[in-house]
Amino acid sequence: MKSCFPNPNDNKSITPLHKSNHFTLSTAAFTTTISSLPDDLLLECLSRVPSSSLPSLSLVCRRWSLLLLSPSFFNLRRHRNRLHSTLFAVFLSASIPTSTLSIATLSLPDQQHLGTSWQRDSDLKTDSIFLGNSNLLHGFFSQARLAAIGPKIYIIGKNVTLVYDTWTKTITPRSPMSFPRKKFGCAVVFGKIYVAGGSSRAESTVDEYDPGTDTWRVVVHAPRRRYGCLGASVDGVFYVIGGLKICCAATAGTEAHVYASSMDLYDVKSRAWLRSRTVPGGGCVVAACAAVGHVYVLTSHAVELSLWRFAARRNTAAFGEWSRIKRPPFPPQVRLDNTVKFSCVGAGDKVVLVQVGSARNTRGLREGLVLIYDTVGECWSRGPDLPDVIRRAAVVNVEW
Repeated sequence: MKSCFPNPNDNKSITPLHKSNHFTLSTAAFTTTISSLPDDLLLECLSRVPSSSLPSLSLVCRRWSLLLLSPSFFNLRRHRNRLHSTLFAVFLSASIPTSTLSIATLSLPDQQHLGTSWQRDSDLKTDSIFLGNSNLLHGFFSQARLAAIGPKIYIIGKNVTLVYDTWTKTITPRSPMSFPRKKFGCAVVFGKIYVAGGSSRAESTVDEYDPGTDTWRVVVHAPRRRYGCLGASVDGVFYVIGGLKICCAATAGTEAHVYASSMDLYDVKSRAWLRSRTVPGGGCVVAACAAVGHVYVLTSHAVELSLWRFAARRNTAAFGEWSRIKRPPFPPQVRLDNTVKFSCVGAGDKVVLVQVGSARNTRGLREGLVLIYDTVGECWSRGPDLPDVIRRAAVVNVEW
């Protein structure tokens, strides 16, 4: 282990030694500050700090900010079971000339129980970003996908990418995707964002976004051209799930049905596609997420929903196995049909299913319903409903 004391050969780090007949070392020679520690020891210290103090520590200096956003920091926090998870519900009220990003949070203390209620986090004006451009604002949020990297939430729309910093409560624009996509799959793998599907281009591609350089690039061609697909990631694999085929006969026939219940697997490190999988029982994929080494897929069969779990850890004998999970216990007054929309989020050892809206206003249909599946106890429980003002929000889990 590296020494905590300054280098005695570095004149800038210590007080010069006082010479005498007997060499004595000044007390100041043993005095050091936390800022003089090497990165690995500083990370050891910072990884033990309570989550509530991290936003303030990120403002100390640029070095601390970079260390707090590094993968090494989050790996240490995870190893010590100190990662704090918070659900963020994000909703953009699209109005011209004024547009507002509304955010509410739900804390997951100790990964055991959900908080008692959602808390309004902030309302941010986005006029300076959209500049009254109705073409950019129209349909932006309904087609957008969310991705969280550390404390930052990336809101990726058709022509606009925004990043919301949950520590500083600020929102800034980032580079848009290489070409417009609608209803695409999105997931974070090794600190970068991968998107696929949702494009009518002749060749479907998988794009990678590097937050460090704020750049997009094409990494591979996809085996299928999907529309309305979802994304998840486990063990370095980007899963592109469900959706319909993009072609002239877009939504009809057996082939479209195969797309709706299929799952393509892209290995990011080897840059190769693994064998595609099919969700058992068919149906249309309406929600998906990753949690504790599994991919969870919610499928719809007209008025019935089913939840499936895919073993996604490749170094285990169970890799590739499907198992059916107890279906979500929706209250009797909730009518399930093909207009109901869901957001599925993995948070620690929990899978959170949020009903984020319906295409039509049906009496008795409650929006904002939150159900939580405990992957350890294998049971469902009811969580606090989304606030009324953001019932049609997108939901993402943020860890720090």
